[in-house]
Amino acid sequence: MENTNQNTEQQILEVAENLFLTNGFAATSTTEIAREVGCNQALIHYYFRTKDNLFNTIFEKKFKEFFEPLLDIFNNQNLSFANKLIRFIEGHFDLVSRNPRLPQLIINEILKRPDMMDKIKEKLRPYPARIFPEFAKELQAEIDKGHIRPIDSVDLTMTIISMNVSFFLFMPVVSKVIGLDEDAKKDLIAHRRPEHISFIMNSLRP
Repeated sequence: MENTNQNTEQQILEVAENLFLTNGFAATSTTEIAREVGCNQALIHYYFRTKDNLFNTIFEKKFKEFFEPLLDIFNNQNLSFANKLIRFIEGHFDLVSRNPRLPQLIINEILKRPDMMDKIKEKLRPYPARIFPEFAKELQAEIDKGHIRPIDSVDLTMTIISMNVSFFLFMPVVSKVIGLDEDAKKDLIAHRRPEHISFIMNSLRP
C-alpha cells in the first residue's frame, strides 16, 4: 500500500511539473492535474493541500537537485578550485539541459508572484548560505595567488548562470530558424557544454 501511495504521489508531481512548465502556474488547475493523473482532485489535496504547496514542492526539488551536488563538490578537499568550478558549470548546464523550460517558469513566477517566491527563497536559504561563502573564499585565494584575474564571486556566478540559461532559452528559436531536428539539437547541446566551460575558464585568466 505504501508503494502505491508513493507511486501516486510521484505521478502527481511529474504531471504537475509538466503542466506548470507548459501552461504556467496560474493556467494550471488541480482539476486538470487530477484528470491527467487519473485520480480525483481530493487525492491531490490529501498529499499537498494546495496548488501552491504542490508548486513549491516541485521547485524545492529542482533547487536541491542543483545545490546538493555543489555541497559535495565544494566540500571535496581533493579537488582543485579549477576542477570545482568546472563541475559547477557542468552541473548547472546539465540541470538546465534536463529542465530547459524551468528558467522561463521561474522568471515568469518571480515577476507575477514575488511574495511566494520570497517565501521559497527563505526556506531554501541554507543551501546557498553553505556554499557561496566557501566559493567566494576559494575564489579570492586563487586571485591572491595570481591564478585568476580579480572578479567578484557574484559576477562569476551570474556569468555561469546567464550563459547556460540564455542558451536554452534561445534554443527553440535557433532550432526553428536553422531547422534543427532532434539529433542535431542533441549534437548542439553536447557541443555547447565544453564551449561554455572553455569560455568561462579562459575569461578568468589573469
